[in-house]
Amino acid sequence: MSFDGLVTGAVARQLNSLLAGGKIEKIYQPEPDEITLQIHAGKERHKLYISTNSSHARIHLTQSEARNPSSPPAFCMLLRKHIQGGRIHSVTQKESERIVEIRVDTVNEMGFSVNKCLTAEIMGKHSNLILIDLSSNKIIDSIKRISIDVNRYRQILPGQTYVYPPSQGKTCFYDLDLPRLAEITEGRCAAQAKALMGGLQGVSPVIAGEMVYLASLLTHRPQEELTAEDLLPVLQNHANAILENRLQPSVYMDPEKGPVDFHIFPLSELEDCCERKLFDDVSQAADFFYTHKASSNRIRQKSSDLIRAVNAQLDKQLLKKQRLSEDLLAAENSDIYRLYGELLTANLHAVDPGAKSVDVHNYYDDSQLTIPLDERFSPAKNAQRYFKKYGKAKTAIKEKKIQLLDTEADIQYLESVLAFAGSAESYGEIEALREELCDLGYLRRRKIAGKPVKHKADPWQYATSDGFRVLAGRNNRENDYLTFKTAGKQDLWFHTKDIPGSHIILFTEGREPGETAIFEAAAIAAWHSKGRDSENVPVDYTRARFVKKPAGAKPGMVIFTDNRTVYVDPKLPSGSDR
Repeated sequence: MSFDGLVTGAVARQLNSLLAGGKIEKIYQPEPDEITLQIHAGKERHKLYISTNSSHARIHLTQSEARNPSSPPAFCMLLRKHIQGGRIHSVTQKESERIVEIRVDTVNEMGFSVNKCLTAEIMGKHSNLILIDLSSNKIIDSIKRISIDVNRYRQILPGQTYVYPPSQGKTCFYDLDLPRLAEITEGRCAAQAKALMGGLQGVSPVIAGEMVYLASLLTHRPQEELTAEDLLPVLQNHANAILENRLQPSVYMDPEKGPVDFHIFPLSELEDCCERKLFDDVSQAADFFYTHKASSNRIRQKSSDLIRAVNAQLDKQLLKKQRLSEDLLAAENSDIYRLYGELLTANLHAVDPGAKSVDVHNYYDDSQLTIPLDERFSPAKNAQRYFKKYGKAKTAIKEKKIQLLDTEADIQYLESVLAFAGSAESYGEIEALREELCDLGYLRRRKIAGKPVKHKADPWQYATSDGFRVLAGRNNRENDYLTFKTAGKQDLWFHTKDIPGSHIILFTEGREPGETAIFEAAAIAAWHSKGRDSENVPVDYTRARFVKKPAGAKPGMVIFTDNRTVYVDPKLPSGSDR
């Protein structure tokens, strides 16, 4: 568990030093289990993020932009009513538990001063965010209501008296002394780490093992021979480091640059196998870790939902293409029906009434041919039926080819949307893609209060090493905007060859781009495409004036001429933070 009681204590102390006396200006609830507070403290504005998600509950400052739903949830409205405009009195940790209490001084509807407490319980699947009236210790409401059917010991409902979660007889990490530590570790020589976890509040398995390991190093004794006297200095040093802010917030990255774990103290077991990335404070480390960890990244979860929906549409179009191809193949083999009709017409006299087939001479290749017949109809009627089948097949060839072209265009478009969804880095990008799909009828528009949010074009911006400006579209509509509204006729247009991706515009601004600018822009095009993880990616480029949009084509779909192709490895210009 990354967010243990020691990390919680460090976060609470950081928040208290930065936010005490600050005014709560805005409150957002971007997701059912998330709250973001915008707080003006001193001369700065801070964004405090609180999540009660069962898999990645946490509280810390963040730099991410808060998404403000057009219709705020009920709990968000309640918080706005009770604490928005109030001032933070203090931010404290409950002993060494994963509980942070934000005390707020505000005024009620009558103008009287009142005190509220926003309590964040960071406890895995039991995580919650509870607003409490301090004068009565009554719960005003919570982000998750817990009834007696769920928990008989502790109900979290409006009007109930707030009760802390059971302590399970554990000792506060900051109040530990030798007699209590000896009691905790007595008879557990071979499992001191488990003993520390079972006897101390907020100690996770990773940090418990780390402290036992450090004690073994300092005393030069095997871990199974350590005593309470050996362990106490290490534990007290960790406690004092939190109280005195002598911390080393770090995120450990695997060889593929994915975050493995983070903590305010070094983790020896990860030093050899992971790269350690240091941060200035615990909130920065936590924000980086959870933002880049795929399982807890809310943006990745949102994009995954969109990707599943698009994949479902893509599967339908692929099945449609298969069936159309089969129908087209059958229709293209329809010349046999014309031959049957002609030969049957020429041999009506040779057909016996009620016959199921007739053998006739094929005068085209001087062979014998057996023609199946429907005994219910006369020979002439059978011949007419074959001519009718032939006529329908010829009409079908024309119609099926048109439908097949439309289906292939749909497949190409949906594959481009998948490429953009897979690389989305913000809520805005995901919602812009969803809006685009809804407008084209691929997805149903969600019923939400208020007007739909209009997403403005915000392409990625880069500069080549020789000073040329480069823009890259974040979705198909931005691609069209860049290509047909922003680019000049002499600007260069780039796109990966037969691979879904962004339209890239290199602005010439009266200069002639050299080889360096062309290859760097092509590398950007390869990076913002489905071929990002490949090597030697083919990229087409041409003047923007040679790029045209066919009538009725979907967003991002274009044709172009006078192009050249270069092969590059995907790469962003130096200095880019993506």
